[in-house]
Amino acid sequence: MLPHISINNKPDLDSPEHIAMFVEAFYACLLRDQRLAPIFTEVAGIDIAEHFPRIQAYWEKLLLGENNYQRHTMNIHRQLDAKQRLSDSDFDQWLGYFIQSADSGFAGPKTEHAKRIATTIAKNMRRALSVNN
Repeated sequence: MLPHISINNKPDLDSPEHIAMFVEAFYACLLRDQRLAPIFTEVAGIDIAEHFPRIQAYWEKLLLGENNYQRHTMNIHRQLDAKQRLSDSDFDQWLGYFIQSADSGFAGPKTEHAKRIATTIAKNMRRALSVNN
């Protein structure tokens, strides 16, 4: 399958390389946010160098059908929520950065699909964690 390049010369999220570029751009936004960055780095204790390949594998699974991600995402977030309650605004910020990162660097059917998936993920996480303001 040939990579999709949109009319505005932005690549689609249709290859591992493009997904890696997206993950880096997305996390650059997250890690600049004064509220979200500590959730990832301090509360969850994420080593970003180890985390990037996992997140890339997760999105490759969802967008490309790859099978390199085998973790249970909801359980990971339940453990995080037990350490620090997550709020609606946390999910709003996360989703906002996701969409902003996708729109600023990428375009095409897989990018649109990724944004729909992210919206569903945020909704499902809120419901599963009984998130309130």
